[in-house]
Amino acid sequence: MSREGLILTQNEEGRRGKAPAAVFREGFVEADGFRIRYLEAGQGAVLVHLHGAGGLRLTRAHELLGRHYRVIAFEMPGFGLSPENSRTQTMADLAATVAAALSSLRIDKFNLMGTSFGGTAALWLAVRQPERVEGLVLEAPAAIRPAGSRPPSGSAEEMARRLYAHPERLGPLPAVDPAVQAKTRALVSRLRGPDRDADLETQMRSLSTPTLVLFGTLDSVIPPETGRFYRELLPNCHLVFVYDAGHGISTDRPEAFADVVGDFLERHEAFVINRAQTLIHP
Repeated sequence: MSREGLILTQNEEGRRGKAPAAVFREGFVEADGFRIRYLEAGQGAVLVHLHGAGGLRLTRAHELLGRHYRVIAFEMPGFGLSPENSRTQTMADLAATVAAALSSLRIDKFNLMGTSFGGTAALWLAVRQPERVEGLVLEAPAAIRPAGSRPPSGSAEEMARRLYAHPERLGPLPAVDPAVQAKTRALVSRLRGPDRDADLETQMRSLSTPTLVLFGTLDSVIPPETGRFYRELLPNCHLVFVYDAGHGISTDRPEAFADVVGDFLERHEAFVINRAQTLIHP
């Protein structure tokens, strides 16, 4: 394993007061025949993040969480500048590769967070290896979708309007390499699976891992009311709606996101949402 370079995120006050800014370091790990890139920062309990269909991108929420947890954000095989991934055929395969990468890093137990597409991979990892996952966070998960739904597509500006409640706050958008974009879309199309996966949903019913599901109230990619299915299927599920956030909750509302996720990771069974069915987070 090697580490190459540093990635800095914004230095602002976290949810528990001042703390050193999180410095994300780039590393690589060999697992399951892949050389997998990851970004890591912080100390303490491990929080693994699996990104959405657009690939790995750090947000301010990563920085806030990295002040209190050892955050490891994987770039899953085939995304970003990694070589084309023609081997992985299912989301369960992708989850198994992530699990192998964590074993290679000698990480046995961890909290797991998945965003959108990555939420499906996170669910598969949790149902296949529940003994390793201490807490599960699903940000606008795409494991359950309306019939006939399609991933967002278009220019960077069009994508931003679909994914975020306030795209005007993003500033200048980086140029997207058409070759990387085409490679990513082909991979996502092959792996995303059915809108409702009966096998996964059956296994979800027996997953006792404490789980936090978050949807933005302004999500235009996956309807926020989809959250009720997770609450019905997962025995230990807490459902939170984040006000004034779109599909990319951790980008639209990073402080609110880090606050509720951090509270959940600390409390698990005693999380405040246990006292109510749903919370609209201000």
